[in-house]
Amino acid sequence: MPYDFSGQVVVITGSGGGLGRAHALAFARRGAMLVINDFGGTRDGGDSRQNTSQNMAEKVVREITDQGGRAIANAGNVTSEPDMQAMVDQAMSAFGRIDVLVNNAGILRDKTFVKMDLPDFRTVIEVHLIGSVIATRAVLPVMQQQEYGRIVMTTSSSGLYGNFGQSNYGAAKMGLVGLINTLKLELFKSGIRVNGLAPVAATRMTDDIMPPQMLELLSPESVSPAVLYLCGKQAPTGEIITAGAGTFAKAQIVESDGVFLGAEATPEMIAESWNDLADMTTAKPYKQGSDQSQKFVVNAFENKG
Repeated sequence: MPYDFSGQVVVITGSGGGLGRAHALAFARRGAMLVINDFGGTRDGGDSRQNTSQNMAEKVVREITDQGGRAIANAGNVTSEPDMQAMVDQAMSAFGRIDVLVNNAGILRDKTFVKMDLPDFRTVIEVHLIGSVIATRAVLPVMQQQEYGRIVMTTSSSGLYGNFGQSNYGAAKMGLVGLINTLKLELFKSGIRVNGLAPVAATRMTDDIMPPQMLELLSPESVSPAVLYLCGKQAPTGEIITAGAGTFAKAQIVESDGVFLGAEATPEMIAESWNDLADMTTAKPYKQGSDQSQKFVVNAFENKG
């Protein structure tokens, strides 16, 4: 089995249900040992530890152990640095290493931008973006010492392309793309690969915003193969895979060649040149921001005088 995770330890945040649970079961079937993290909150991030949802992580652990796998439950909040450090300490005590982190935890507080309260905007940013930062920072010392690690950030089409009523969610998800783009450069020498998943799936996050016919097709299990690919030993880095209903694609930010208008350019000149500078037929991606800067400098030198 090429994608065999035997002996590897996989930490998945928000894995008490939905996509996280599907990822966890897929890893377990291929031999991984799991840390099932779930805060047990409601879809909007409310604390529901006083009701049955506090057992979400334990239920997934039982599913895995009943099938002969190994897993432990963790109820830490991704927005808490002590909680995430405790999760890492728990994983190290139980298994002695951490090979994979899948940042999957998330909440929704959808409203149009003008109707959204600022606390709702901040909270969604805190869980999706800052929560992924905190969890990643917690596992990095272990991965760097091992000189091996695989990290997946869960982004979204809402960030890549926009979605009505999800300005907070979209901003957080596009923020994760920026994080991926930098971590892929900083962590490569340590043997750590950082990639993104933009999934579409029927979960409690989407069960009332999609029609039943769509939900039937969009099973969480149909997304998980992309996560396993991004966490394999031959994983790429800095890539974003979109996945849903059995279709997988690569998403990428590209930029047109542009046109040189000179240091004395005016908005009128940009307007007159718009069709040329917006021509995407020869568009290409850049590996890092300095590559774009180099294009600007080269164009300026080539057109000087």
